[in-house]
Amino acid sequence: MTTATVSAPAPSSDTAAGSTAALTLLTALAPMVWGTTYVVTTELLPPGHPLFAGLLRALPAGLVLLVLLRRLPEGVWWWRALVLGTLNIGLFFPLLFVAAERLPGGVAATVGAIQPLLVVLLALPVLGERPTRSRVGWALTGAAGVALVVLNPAAELDALGMVAGAGAALSMAAGIVLTRRWGRPDGVSSPVLVSWLLTAGGLVLLPATFLVEGAPPAIDGPAAAGYLWLGGVGGLAAYLLWFRGVGRLPVAATALLGLLSPVVAATLGWLLLGQDLRPVQLVGFAVALAAIVGGQLAASRVSA
Repeated sequence: MTTATVSAPAPSSDTAAGSTAALTLLTALAPMVWGTTYVVTTELLPPGHPLFAGLLRALPAGLVLLVLLRRLPEGVWWWRALVLGTLNIGLFFPLLFVAAERLPGGVAATVGAIQPLLVVLLALPVLGERPTRSRVGWALTGAAGVALVVLNPAAELDALGMVAGAGAALSMAAGIVLTRRWGRPDGVSSPVLVSWLLTAGGLVLLPATFLVEGAPPAIDGPAAAGYLWLGGVGGLAAYLLWFRGVGRLPVAATALLGLLSPVVAATLGWLLLGQDLRPVQLVGFAVALAAIVGGQLAASRVSA
């Protein structure tokens, strides 16, 4: 007597599409949370210590995950974790803060919005993905939308600030592409990888913070709440969602999700700080969101 073997049905295209959509929405929460950084920094934190804020955003969360998960890198992943942690966090934060200090916020955000285009360009030599018209077009459209949202026509430009802003965008773009290129070791979960990157990035930030800013500031109640938000939600939770998405979603489409950060920052400035919201900004919101959605749809058609 033989026993028939019944294989499990393969997931339908609708199921796969639904799973991708859900992962995209979860990944999008990370840049949306990062969009709260401006309000938290200006309203709750002591001024003049942006690197200290970046340090608390990365290192404690990384160390907590390391203690809980009890898994250290092995072999090539010691230097890979250092490279990825430096690009995504340890180098990105200082460059971002230099740009923020030397440029008006709108200019800094607009320079940072070139990141999706840089990801598209880096994907060719690193991942072998050709920069299609669709990917380049949505990246440029997204940058234009962000510029309409945040850029003040009367804003003054600073050469060092522009270089730092472009460097921050390039650092994060390279981090995204290399994270997708290297993936993670067999048997290593996404939270374990995040623990390595947050810790590595935080350790890179540690000496820079104290060399540049000196002793930590006094921390009162509002500042403690702000640092807890940046570290717990903006650091631990957001990076867990972000790197999970970067490892599984199309890289160019994922980079476009980063445009949500300046859009959320501008929205919170209007809602909480009484900043003006002009008609041209509403157009910019629509253009940026169209680029984000269009990039996801284009990626889903390619992978279908």
